[in-house]
Amino acid sequence: MDLTLFIDGDQGTTGLDLQNRLQAGEFRIRTLPAALRKDAAARRDALNACDIAILCLPDAAAREAVAMIENPSVRVIDASSAHRTSPGWVYGLPELDVAQAGRIASAARVTNPGCYPTAAIALLRPLTDAGLLPADYPLVIHAVSGYSGQGRAGAEAHEAGEGAHSFKVYGLALEHKHVPEIEAYAGLTQRPLFVPAYGSYRQGIVLTIALHARLLPADASGAHLHECLAERYRDAAHVRVLPLSSDAPITELDPQVHNGSNDMSLAVTWNQRTGQIVLSAVLDNLGKGAAGAAVQNLRLMAGA
Repeated sequence: MDLTLFIDGDQGTTGLDLQNRLQAGEFRIRTLPAALRKDAAARRDALNACDIAILCLPDAAAREAVAMIENPSVRVIDASSAHRTSPGWVYGLPELDVAQAGRIASAARVTNPGCYPTAAIALLRPLTDAGLLPADYPLVIHAVSGYSGQGRAGAEAHEAGEGAHSFKVYGLALEHKHVPEIEAYAGLTQRPLFVPAYGSYRQGIVLTIALHARLLPADASGAHLHECLAERYRDAAHVRVLPLSSDAPITELDPQVHNGSNDMSLAVTWNQRTGQIVLSAVLDNLGKGAAGAAVQNLRLMAGA
């Protein structure tokens, strides 16, 4: 494809994985040599000489990169969390609603979703849209990610045995940066409580949201919630809703089943006797949660 990409931050976890996911010759890819990666003039030149800039950077560096862009024809995909809820940026979750892929395709600025929000929003947004989940429901969201979610430095430290853990809950100050994103795009009016964790495996996320049927509308049974999700994602190439079956009920989830892909699976488990429902999602935090999503958005923007 006759488009030039500049990857700013090509040696980070997302930047490296993104390059691996692109097909040979699909785009002209430009990166900077090691000696120039933090050179402001070199970055500015590269950012203004490409068709699409992909920012695989910490938040502050991503904001700095956007401020360097003076060429009005340069389009941007920001894989950081710097612009997730900023005006003028299109949220890069093509499955958000029926029109979102088109919005991404024509956008000048696309903000790639966070890994945990991708899962939470995919589960919640169809239900709030349908009125099956009150927008002010007191949600508690739990998630476990592989240790690569800590970034390249954190992953390398873990693999070197420096501060390695079997399981670590974090974010207990309840100020995780993904929460405003979840609230904004899931159609919520109240801030959800989010408790993330890291496991001792490298990559993959399992996210769960527990619901009490007594706090839902009268017609919001587990079966109805499942039907809503299944209908919403019926034609989605990268999202699959697992069957709701009493003959083969889901009793466990493996966070690593989608590793290496851009796919995500959603599930509803329901105990009619207790009136309890669990929504769950599994995805690769480096795939649909990061580089895979960036490539999906890139191809939409390129008209591929």
